[in-house]
Amino acid sequence: MTVGFAKRLLPVAALALLSLVALWPELGQDERSRFIARMGDLAPQNGHLTELRYNGVDDRDRPYTLTGTAAQQVSAERVNLVAPKGDISLESGNWLLVQARQGVYWQRGGQLDLSGDVLLYRDDGLTLLTDAATLDLKAGAASSAERVHAEGPFGSLDAQGFSVTDHGAAVQFSGPGRLVLNERSR
Repeated sequence: MTVGFAKRLLPVAALALLSLVALWPELGQDERSRFIARMGDLAPQNGHLTELRYNGVDDRDRPYTLTGTAAQQVSAERVNLVAPKGDISLESGNWLLVQARQGVYWQRGGQLDLSGDVLLYRDDGLTLLTDAATLDLKAGAASSAERVHAEGPFGSLDAQGFSVTDHGAAVQFSGPGRLVLNERSR
């Protein structure tokens, strides 16, 4: 009897889940929030996704895309990411890109800790390369105390660390550092 019941229940559950996935973009923000609130007690622990891709809009209506090779929900607070990559379009029309080999997303704080060949790129040509960086997604900031190599239209710079504020508009480097200016930037 249990096997017969499972044969009927599992296809119905799968159909319901597929319908939800298909209709999710059509639901308004209020409907999604109500659905998530009802599912709040069912936080997926040890859930695993592969070849993830997410398109969304932030609180300022700026579109962004997140991709990765894999994501694993370790706890209600922590998601481990493999090969995370994200980009966002700013109000000015410019865009930012970030990628790394690994990442840990802390859901409550909106913090993303990246490690392994971390690349931050701004479409004016500024590229930052470092071993580790922390992004505060709510504040629109990033920082690292690791050595950083920066290249851009100005030339190249090596420093002890960096901080990006104002949603990518301002970048500061901590020293000691070495700056080599391009001929045309002088």
